[in-house]
Amino acid sequence: MRLNTITSGAKIKKTRVGRGPGSGLGKTCGKGHKGQKTRSGGSSGLHGFEGGQMPLQRRLPKFGFTSQKALLSAEVRTSELAFVDGEVVDLTSLKQAQVLRSNVQFAKIMLSGPIARAYVVKGIKVTAGARALIEAAGGRIED
Repeated sequence: MRLNTITSGAKIKKTRVGRGPGSGLGKTCGKGHKGQKTRSGGSSGLHGFEGGQMPLQRRLPKFGFTSQKALLSAEVRTSELAFVDGEVVDLTSLKQAQVLRSNVQFAKIMLSGPIARAYVVKGIKVTAGARALIEAAGGRIED
């Protein structure tokens, strides 16, 4: 590469505002006349700012509910029981098998997929279909 082979536009010159009428950006520097946006530091960077008018997100009512228990709950498929070592299935064994995250405090076993062996489920809720499948395989549910 040589200086005479560099294509045009490879380096863009920095715009210098306020350098007279011949530059096209003299006097007001492209900001127009008066108003909040013409002042130094005068632009509101807040998201949703409407020039002092009550913003839309504050005009509309709040609604809905977010359960804090839902953040600590999880569902376990019957097919995922195969990852557990041993026959006892509880929260600690599911966490060790990396079926559940470490912050989960509540779990429920759902009917989804077959199971190959008998399991003893302790301290976990079970749906009716999953209960029938576990008991049909020779397992039991203890509370």
